[in-house]
Amino acid sequence: MHVNLPEKLYYGIGEVSKAFGVNPSLIRFWEKEFDVLQPKKNAKGNRKFTPQDIKNLELIYHLVKERGFTLEGAKTHLKEGKKETLSNFDIIRKLENVKAQLIALKKNL
Repeated sequence: MHVNLPEKLYYGIGEVSKAFGVNPSLIRFWEKEFDVLQPKKNAKGNRKFTPQDIKNLELIYHLVKERGFTLEGAKTHLKEGKKETLSNFDIIRKLENVKAQLIALKKNL
């Protein structure tokens, strides 16, 4: 999944949920379940996600929604082999970006 978000320091939960195509309640639930997600909260309680949080959300989305892991399975997978998972995920993300660029180039022909 390729997430299209502008370069910013902080993202609101609405922006993040639209980018991933899920409800904000799912992102709030994942925030409670996964320790790697730590969005900043302002005085009103609004969540602000950093680019690092977005990368972690992409990884969780990939494990749970695309690969079909359970939440417990995704938690243990992240704890046991985080380095290996991140390197594989980075390769997949780069290949998806190349694929998207090639499709756009094909449309322009």
